[in-house]
Amino acid sequence: MGTYEEPLKQRLKRAEGQLRGVLKMMEEEKECKEVIMQLSAARSALDRATAMLVATNLEQCVREQVQGEEDTKETIEEAIQMLVKSR
Repeated sequence: MGTYEEPLKQRLKRAEGQLRGVLKMMEEEKECKEVIMQLSAARSALDRATAMLVATNLEQCVREQVQGEEDTKETIEEAIQMLVKSR
């Protein structure tokens, strides 16, 4: 893929901040419910970042295929498998 887009990096930085917040909440012995909510938010942020990365990769691979480089079906199946593994 070469370079990673800034919006993806920003999503990961937000998730990083959420995880740091979770650790701080644990150190401050916050209620379990609050910690779980923040962990869920961090997981969602990571899921969205993963989906964005797979979608970008799929787009790039399909563009290459259109130029005659690869088999489209195989490329799409590979991208789907990456998404499935990320879940």
